[in-house]
Amino acid sequence: MRSILVILLSICSLTSFAQQKNFSKDEQGKFIYYKVVDSVMLNKQVLTSRASKFVNDFYKKQLKQSSATDSSVLATGKVVIDKTLLVVGHPSGELSYQFSFEARDGKYRFWLNDFGFTPYKRDRYGNFVASTTISTPLEKPVGKLNAGEWIAIQESAYSKAMKFAADFKKYLATDATTQPKPKKTETISTKQW
Repeated sequence: MRSILVILLSICSLTSFAQQKNFSKDEQGKFIYYKVVDSVMLNKQVLTSRASKFVNDFYKKQLKQSSATDSSVLATGKVVIDKTLLVVGHPSGELSYQFSFEARDGKYRFWLNDFGFTPYKRDRYGNFVASTTISTPLEKPVGKLNAGEWIAIQESAYSKAMKFAADFKKYLATDATTQPKPKKTETISTKQW
């Protein structure tokens, strides 16, 4: 009876490891998150202006635009990777990446690449700060001792990239050029109180 239970648990653990999602690799062997999206209703100028507005307005805390042309936008970004133990969580490090966007009439493509992880540590005041200024490439293999933690960091980075891609596609699909109506200026009467 125990042997059957052990076998079932080992099969379940093997299938859970086999289902992990991870990045694809580009020509240089680096991790990349790459998507091509058909957008028949929008032309190149509208797509590029929405992408630039996404970088500069919607995700301005995480992204910093480095260059833009009439059909492309390039930016660098940073996002914090959290480590959760039971209920309590804390930041384990910072993930830096490159964001690239190119548009044509009727379709666009974007990708995230050059992922680098910088671990955090606590300083003397209890704040989490970067432990080093040099980031480790996310695709770098690690030893057996830190393999489980490194896989968790890679999976968390992949889920952050998927969330970013979903937000970006949703932002480009909606009309973000409409401005909110300005508020009416109210006159304040000091005679009645």
